[in-house]
Amino acid sequence: QVQLVESGGGSVQPGGSLRLSCAASGFKFSSYGMGWYRQAPGKACEMVAAISIAGSGTNYGDSMAGRFTISRDNAKSTVYLQMNNLKPEDTAVYYCRPRSIGIYDTYMDNECEDPFFDAWGQGTQVTVSS
Repeated sequence: QVQLVESGGGSVQPGGSLRLSCAASGFKFSSYGMGWYRQAPGKACEMVAAISIAGSGTNYGDSMAGRFTISRDNAKSTVYLQMNNLKPEDTAVYYCRPRSIGIYDTYMDNECEDPFFDAWGQGTQVTVSS
């Protein structure tokens, strides 16, 4: 079955940086786009970034563009999220998951829904605070 192991979270001050990693297994990694998502207490799940199969296409949530960079290594079945200039509103649990839909598509009007993949990893906590 699909297994996703996120790592790299932590506590940083505003303006700081973190690099998240997600090791994936249980499916053919090189055949699917990948996405990073986040869930903050009391807020709806939102898509942070998505990357195409070969990594040539990327898409970012409105508040992340210019600060976050998604990348992938198909040989390692790993997707990364470089986060710079972090803000307190970036505080959330971050998850990765494969995408069966395009990087610009949304399923069921929910940024975090996918028609084929429903498993989530344990996530990694990111806390931005002074």
